[in-house]
Amino acid sequence: MPSGTRRWRGFSAERGSRTIGAMKAVVVTRPGGPEVLEVRDVPEPQPKPGEVVVRVEAVGINFADTLSTRGTYPGTPAPPFISGREFAGVVEGTGARVMGYTQYGAAAEKFAIKEKYLWPQPEGWSSVQSAAFPVNFLTAYLAYWKAGMTSDAMEPIRWRDQHQRRVLIHAAAGGVGTAAIQIGKLLDIETYGTASSAEKLERAKKLGLDHGINYRHTDFEPRIMELTDGEGVDAVFEMLGGENTAKSLRCCRPFGRVVIYGTATGQRHVFDTAVMMAKSLSAHGLWLSVLAKDDELIAHTLQAMQPWIAQGRLHPEIGHTLPMEQAGEAHRLMLQRANYGKIVLTIG
Repeated sequence: MPSGTRRWRGFSAERGSRTIGAMKAVVVTRPGGPEVLEVRDVPEPQPKPGEVVVRVEAVGINFADTLSTRGTYPGTPAPPFISGREFAGVVEGTGARVMGYTQYGAAAEKFAIKEKYLWPQPEGWSSVQSAAFPVNFLTAYLAYWKAGMTSDAMEPIRWRDQHQRRVLIHAAAGGVGTAAIQIGKLLDIETYGTASSAEKLERAKKLGLDHGINYRHTDFEPRIMELTDGEGVDAVFEMLGGENTAKSLRCCRPFGRVVIYGTATGQRHVFDTAVMMAKSLSAHGLWLSVLAKDDELIAHTLQAMQPWIAQGRLHPEIGHTLPMEQAGEAHRLMLQRANYGKIVLTIG
């Protein structure tokens, strides 16, 4: 086989050249870091019954994508495979502008998917904006929902009159974090957030964050208790893992909840069961990859946010927009915690 050529399920995919019946895609060539991502020719998708083909215009980058590249995200196929889980574009044949979510395969010029996993792009939004919406805002809204803080919550927390609700948002300057700040403001919740720099916290405060904590300089656990006069918060949105989960639990007031949606440190979550019993606390898991298959739940969540979107009160914070050829750089920014808000790749 010639150098620079890789067999793709019976198809010769060559770097830097265009082959008839092929399209460009961001391919994970082997397990590893950002360096294993390459733009290559791959076969155009052949839709199955019930599927449509989307001409992808933009793809959102998520921490889960970096895990998939390393081969540590559940359900990821063996390389080579096409990266990308959050996307926006145009449906072939109808011209409908849509956004959607999948497990992998979206970082390509075309993508075949069942229509039920597509949602209309918000009116007036570009594909770059729309590709930055699903993961961040569905996760953030469902975190508030799981914490019992929304009007439609399955298990609402009951508070005394005049109770000021509070939430601690880790990685407040990231994609989910910036979405959670906006939603918290709309729900009249006092927000506390951690981030790695004063610059990130300043931008988050302009977005509506009430209290910022630079975790590189300050231990967030005692700082939260100081800021709340020893009371703590009602909920923590936890995506760090390790001992940070136990610390987040200790930041809660009685009957508080920690909503776990990630493990950025790569460490197994540690729980302080003594404080959980003493304060009647609970921990809740949230995994969008599974919840995205619940059509009714996702439709309800999007409907709940629709009035805010229409009023212009919710919008993705996009820190970097890069061409698909710089997919490796996008992953580096994510891994180095150098991003603010969302990183988006433009396709084509």
